Amino acid sequence: MNKPTTSRAARGDDKLAAHLRASLPADARAVDVLAFEILALRRDLLPSVERIMNTSGEVETAERALVLFRDSLSIAGDPNRDPRVAIANAQATTGAATES
Repeated sequence: MNKPTTSRAARGDDKLAAHLRASLPADARAVDVLAFEILALRRDLLPSVERIMNTSGEVETAERALVLFRDSLSIAGDPNRDPRVAIANAQATTGAATES
């Protein structure tokens, strides 16, 4: 018996399916929407997304780190694929203090 084929959205696709958009609160912060979009496409990235969300300190830094991380997923060898690197680069570009 043949399995039905399923199509997956391309990485970095900015348009989420309606059922995924409906599961976010209307007043969700941009950083939460970004994290949700990454996880909607790649659930296996939960530990990396959690690390970014929990260790970035400021919301702006977390958002920038998630953007760097998300964009790195489609670029082979991008160092921002490591959440620690994405956090450090986000902190450097947003002027946030370095946290351990």
